[in-house]
Amino acid sequence: MATQTAAQRKAAARKAAATRKRNATARRAKNTKAAAKRTASSTRVTASTSTSAAKGTATSAERTAESGLAAGAATLNVVAAQAERAVLIPVGAALVARDNLVEAAKPYTRGRDSAQRRVQTDIRKFERRGTTARNRFQREVKRTRTRVERELRQRRNQVTRLVRRNRREAERQVKAARREVRSQVERVQDQVTSLA
Repeated sequence: MATQTAAQRKAAARKAAATRKRNATARRAKNTKAAAKRTASSTRVTASTSTSAAKGTATSAERTAESGLAAGAATLNVVAAQAERAVLIPVGAALVARDNLVEAAKPYTRGRDSAQRRVQTDIRKFERRGTTARNRFQREVKRTRTRVERELRQRRNQVTRLVRRNRREAERQVKAARREVRSQVERVQDQVTSLA
């Protein structure tokens, strides 16, 4: 069985860490979506007991929450595409490097010692170039991930604030409707009592 080089172990560890982070992000998005649905559901139940104006408020809150979640899902698709690129680019680079290495090794097959030194020098040069490209790509992915996470947090906070505001408004309208009904009931009871 072939042993892994330090670079290969490091690459495998980074890949595993990226997979764990993607999975954690997906779980957080799923939990956020479920919480938004529960909030929308409780808003619908509260709104159904109030006047038609309260129903309209709850419906608009639900639509806003769903549109925010759809935007979050679209952002997750962008992250998935970036992750796929992260896998495909190193594979393509490795194949191009292998082809270049085979072509570069052909003239050196005559003198073994000097050819071996040249091949090792070229391999080190290719490895350094590959490391530079990998580091550049990782920085780009990290910047993109940070931006996407920031946008998701901002959108989630906006939706949460909107749902809270709409819920408070719906509850206010329900209380007002209850007070109005109670006052009318008491008025009717007073009139019935005065007639009797």
